Amino acid sequence: MRAYGCINLKKIKPWPDASRERALHQNGARTIVGIDEVGKGSWAGPLVIGIAMLSDDVIFGDQPAVALGGVRDSKQLLEAKREAMFDEVSAKCLKWSTGLATAAECDELGMVAAQRLATTRGFAALGLNVDVAIVDGRWDFVSPHARKVVLEVKADVSCVSVSAASVLAKVTRDRMMRESANDYPQWHFETNKGYPCPKHRTALQGYGPCAIHRKSWAFMPNYVPWLAN
Repeated sequence: MRAYGCINLKKIKPWPDASRERALHQNGARTIVGIDEVGKGSWAGPLVIGIAMLSDDVIFGDQPAVALGGVRDSKQLLEAKREAMFDEVSAKCLKWSTGLATAAECDELGMVAAQRLATTRGFAALGLNVDVAIVDGRWDFVSPHARKVVLEVKADVSCVSVSAASVLAKVTRDRMMRESANDYPQWHFETNKGYPCPKHRTALQGYGPCAIHRKSWAFMPNYVPWLAN
């Protein structure tokens, strides 16, 4: 019997698979995409939607996640690993796109409408009529852009198309936030990507919000009390 030593088997997560895509294909669907969003909980920067349509070679091949460089839900990967696999994931998509809603649009529209706007832009960039969209989460922000929408909690962990979309969206947004850090260095966006952390909170208390902060969000009066006046 093999000795596993100190490996914690409970922490070894299975690869995302293509079982959903294969079943949908067998039922007649031909354009199947995975969709994920990043930036919903951020205090600054855009909301970004990723859309990924994998090639048949990946979907029907052995270990499709491995064929995509070891793709997983982007939250399970270090930033350097996501960056390293971005080109491979995008190259092995038959089609892919991203869409975004800016911080100002998140403020003006609210998160529900901002997600729908980012998704509309993502589908416009994709340029396909989609049979089925597999979406991470419980609510449908995709209709009417796909003929059928399949909602699944944690699809970014278990479905390879959604994992691919997660990486594409996350890397795209991370790059945008690193660029924004050049214009707004006080808030350390190159490391926190707009999410709350001690340095970000301290910068808000000292400098207030910058142009890409979501100023209408409930956290703001706690760190920038003069905005509540």
